[in-house]
Amino acid sequence: MEFAGFYAAELPRVVAQLYALTGDLGEAEEAAQEAFIRAWSRWSHISAYDDPRGWVLTVAHRLAISRWRRSQVARAFLRRQSPPHVTEGPDPQLVALVHALRQLPPAQQRVLVLHHMADRSVAEIAAAEGEPEGTIKARLARSRAALAALLTETSAVPNATDGPAPASSQGKDATT
Repeated sequence: MEFAGFYAAELPRVVAQLYALTGDLGEAEEAAQEAFIRAWSRWSHISAYDDPRGWVLTVAHRLAISRWRRSQVARAFLRRQSPPHVTEGPDPQLVALVHALRQLPPAQQRVLVLHHMADRSVAEIAAAEGEPEGTIKARLARSRAALAALLTETSAVPNATDGPAPASSQGKDATT
């Protein structure tokens, strides 16, 4: 039996069995490839076996289990070595800004994000959007006004988990 034919016929079956074992397609494919590489280097002996596929499956299963064990040991080591990483929640003003931006039409979202967050000039935005600069300036002005109104509405209605909204000028800061 030729190795190329064996490989083409058996690879999908081996990967499927390993995927069922590991639950991770990438891990299954890597273990299967490694098992077939090992079979190829010993093909003159393995091809004489009654069930070369059984040999490949056994090697692939052992490789998958070995990789899983190494990952468990590595995770345990990392847990012991590093303090738990605490991530603070997002800034309430940022959450309000993102919520307000999502309520704007896509064209208004793009122009605000490109101009204020990506530091693109009106001319650059006009070129990217395929619009005249005057249109972009008008869209930017309308977008700022709409965003300011949305942020003012958001700050007037406090979130139940955050307590009262701060009396800052959110609308002014977010639109400049």
